[in-house]
Amino acid sequence: MPEQAEEAVFKLILHGGNARGEAYEALDAAEDFNFEEAQKHLDAAEDEFLKGHKWQTETIRNANAGHTPSFLMVHAQDHVMTAQAELNLIKRLVANYELLAKLEKRIDALEGK
Repeated sequence: MPEQAEEAVFKLILHGGNARGEAYEALDAAEDFNFEEAQKHLDAAEDEFLKGHKWQTETIRNANAGHTPSFLMVHAQDHVMTAQAELNLIKRLVANYELLAKLEKRIDALEGK
């Protein structure tokens, strides 16, 4: 595997993994109704995903230039795409937790707590 392809594989796995990790940290914070912290992790996850996506785009460009992607490269790209799917789902879950927190406050107000 050429050195440039090796670097791309490691960067894809690194940034995909970092994006997933930050996304799950955001979900943990949302479960505790700490939405400011959740947003920080979502922003970090998005940043990591975008870094991975840039490497993926470069890899695709190189593939079009005649470089055949290896199985390891396909696996690394899968990390980035899985991170994107999980990040999108976790954003929706965080929004649901925000709605839940608002509803709990309304219920508490109605019950005079």
